[in-house]
Amino acid sequence: MTFARHLFAALLLGLSFATAPLPAHARDDAADKPVVVFAAASLKNALDAVAREWTRSSGVEVKASYAASSALARQLEQDAPADLFISADTAWMNYVADRKLIAADSRLDLLGNRLVLVAGPDWKKGDVDLGPGFDLSGALGAGRLAMGDVNSVPAGRYGKAALTSLGLWESVASRVAGAENVRAALALVARGEAPLGVVYKTDAAADPSVRIVGTFPADSHPAIVYPAARLTTSDNGQAAAFLKYLASAPARKIFEAAGFAVLAPASGS
Repeated sequence: MTFARHLFAALLLGLSFATAPLPAHARDDAADKPVVVFAAASLKNALDAVAREWTRSSGVEVKASYAASSALARQLEQDAPADLFISADTAWMNYVADRKLIAADSRLDLLGNRLVLVAGPDWKKGDVDLGPGFDLSGALGAGRLAMGDVNSVPAGRYGKAALTSLGLWESVASRVAGAENVRAALALVARGEAPLGVVYKTDAAADPSVRIVGTFPADSHPAIVYPAARLTTSDNGQAAAFLKYLASAPARKIFEAAGFAVLAPASGS
């Protein structure tokens, strides 16, 4: 065989490797890569249920990490790997947006919520009227008011704003049991470690050991909005599909059953 024929045969062999289809397991690994979601702690029950439905229909797993929006935003700032971020307020989504961490065209206002006052299983005083004349300090007795950290946790920020608006903050500011997220505040009340707590309506609905004793007026605090967006570092092609699914009819049904208001326009997923 001449040198030219040797060269031609080598090129032909290389071309056959280059054009050969990927092994089935390689294609499946790419298609089955989980969608990693960083989400506000208050979303856990509902978002887990939505994720299960999507996995059932799509075959793609969702791995969700739940914490205070502030903690998640700072993790993203430190290059924590994630595909989607769902915050419990616009401030922490703006924080990551300012650092060019989200795809701006993917951002949407997904959900809304309400702020409530909850009591534990030993509460005997009935419902309260959350207005300027309410004696919140007296209602606490010797106990403390559980709520998210008012300097960083969205539920804590909303709670402080509401209490300030109603003229109640000064009377309880020194008696707040600050928690790392809203679910931790809820747990303090559920365990009887705090007689009252300020949480989202959806959190109260998720724990039968607490009861709502009052709902804060909607105009006493900024609107509670959960924005969602895809991270710019995400290379997961399924991330956009799951983000779209969050506003679909099956997802809306689950979110609304949990007590959320769905703000995003209905998607076709």
